[in-house]
Amino acid sequence: MIKARVKAQNPDAGAQSYDQVRKNFSWSEAEKAFTWHQTGKINIVHEAVDRWATLPDKRNQKALFFEKADRVNSFSYFELKEISCQWAALLAEHGLEPGDRLFIFLPPCPEIYFAILACSRLGVIFSPLYATLSYDDLEVRIRDAGPRAIITHPDLAERIPSEAGQIVEHLFFTDGPLPGLFPGEVLVPECLDQMPVEFEPRWLNGDAPLYLIYTSGSAGPPKGVIHAHRDMVGHRVTGRHVLGLKEQSILWTDGDPAWITGTVYSIFAPWLCGATSVVQGSPFMASTWYRTLERHQVTVWYTTPLTIQRLMEAGADLPYRYNLKDLRHIATVGRALSPEQFYWVKKHLKLSPHDTWWMSESGMICLANFPSMDIKPGSIGKPVPGIEAAILDEQGEPLPSLTIGELALKVPWPCMMTGIWQDEARYRDYFRVKGWFLTGDMAIKDEEGYYYHQGRMDELIKVGDQLLGPYEIERVLCQHPAVFEAAIISKSTQPDEQFLKAFVTVHKNFTPSNRLNQEIRAFVKGNLSPDLPLKEIEFMDELPKTGAGKLLRRVLRAKELGLPSGDPTQLGE
Repeated sequence: MIKARVKAQNPDAGAQSYDQVRKNFSWSEAEKAFTWHQTGKINIVHEAVDRWATLPDKRNQKALFFEKADRVNSFSYFELKEISCQWAALLAEHGLEPGDRLFIFLPPCPEIYFAILACSRLGVIFSPLYATLSYDDLEVRIRDAGPRAIITHPDLAERIPSEAGQIVEHLFFTDGPLPGLFPGEVLVPECLDQMPVEFEPRWLNGDAPLYLIYTSGSAGPPKGVIHAHRDMVGHRVTGRHVLGLKEQSILWTDGDPAWITGTVYSIFAPWLCGATSVVQGSPFMASTWYRTLERHQVTVWYTTPLTIQRLMEAGADLPYRYNLKDLRHIATVGRALSPEQFYWVKKHLKLSPHDTWWMSESGMICLANFPSMDIKPGSIGKPVPGIEAAILDEQGEPLPSLTIGELALKVPWPCMMTGIWQDEARYRDYFRVKGWFLTGDMAIKDEEGYYYHQGRMDELIKVGDQLLGPYEIERVLCQHPAVFEAAIISKSTQPDEQFLKAFVTVHKNFTPSNRLNQEIRAFVKGNLSPDLPLKEIEFMDELPKTGAGKLLRRVLRAKELGLPSGDPTQLGE
């Protein structure tokens, strides 16, 4: 367990400490920030956009900056309201109703955000998809969700299965010419100007479905996680308390909307807080990322350890070429932020990055290093206000501090998923211990209540009488001077014989060899345990990760078994 501690240093930490906020917090009080607390009329778009668009001092504030290939489009709250009304009217004119599903299958563009707001306004369940999805991956999702419509671009038309025409009623294209491959093709630009700029939101109950997000599991096909309009309560709370958002904040969440982080923290959370959201639609380049922070005077940046790693590889001199004086807070998500990455950011960006933990099923950040809280590098922090967490054993009993077990969250909370699309059994399995949501993640809690992520539950490794998580072994592997990245999986030749295999990438000045293989194994055993059953090491050019940078051990297992694993870059979680 890491003993180092870094004092809270961000200027936006606020007057109240973590303990004070947590002690005084209640979800019922948090709900009073919304107009529906008085009116009873619920729709997330009204709270995120419309309410600001009616205020004279807010209506012209920029809600969205969208940049791609150096071209910047900006939209005020008032403009977003009018555009989303036109889009909603267009969808309604083509028969879409509350409860219908609509897929958003587009390359990065402002229309993604218009479509999401329009669906939310109508009560239509939107599902954002990666533009890089394959024909087969798209077919699986279409068969599962049965969308009534798809919004897409002609360049992606050939990837849409021809059989989709039997399920999908309308294909809305954001650009022409129409491909002429499907019945029900609609060219959006030709229709939009004829649509009214006023369209009252459909008033719904809090449990009305808002969106369907597909995410990978450790086994089985992608699951469609369902979230509801009531999620807005958790979005706003975490936006304010974890990211420190104020109405004058400029937030850049550099995640694709097909990843839940991009949906929640590029769209709903900042706008529910009355802040400005920045979206960068270009592929990653270190210079582009620094320039985005500088150009848009970003004050809060929500990113991933994978992005931090890429910036590190680009060199320590690069950040000094840009004016990042407006940046006040950095948070990360996707996988545990390593101490090395933490200290690199602290040294070269002059801010301590604050790691967070959550998952698609939780709908919001659930554990975090808060702006007002000391950081222990390597920790994912403490539970957010309104969330109670615990480490449970196999019988669902709480474990003492410094004991590895399954991370669980006490139910309910506003952003908790409402279901898995067409898979009730898979949904109920999360709640098999009464009163708890079982995350499937391993973790340890220290004596001060800080949590440390240790990988997935099905990756526990027993060494003698001790249970070790793969993350702990991988960290020791990465302490070897030759090892750049590492991943551990367990293997077995027979039911009662388990051993480990490591997949590693090496630094540029090292060459994989049998001798290096033996040196690394000896190093790990010497630093952990001589009984560690590390029998194999395989050198790789790169490790499989999701688009969010999360390591995919499942893909490595599939590789070992000679099974298909799909394209990991399509997996958002």
